[in-house]
Amino acid sequence: MKNSAITAFVAALLVVALPALPAGSQQRTIEIHAKRFAFSPAEITVKKGEAVTLSLTSDDVSHSLLIEGLHVNAAVSKGHPSQVTITPDKAGDFPGRCGKFCGSGHGQMRFVVHVTE
Repeated sequence: MKNSAITAFVAALLVVALPALPAGSQQRTIEIHAKRFAFSPAEITVKKGEAVTLSLTSDDVSHSLLIEGLHVNAAVSKGHPSQVTITPDKAGDFPGRCGKFCGSGHGQMRFVVHVTE
């Protein structure tokens, strides 16, 4: 009985002490897989001003997601996922590519971020 009273007290404190998050404030995460010689998905769409976390996973060798227009250069290797958060401040299409040589098809590893208003 004592433990349940403590749990209830802590829960009540959290409800009162923590500020409420506005509806829809949860940050979106997009999973991106890099594999010789493509990104999956190869295109994503986000809104201007929206903070989005890109969760990168390599299915084979070391890669990098390079999106110069959004100031992104995130390295990823098999077994070592990485994350980068972007908050685009202008609309448009931002081309990306693999920034780390990964083999003969490296030049075909393209990625596009579409940023809408």
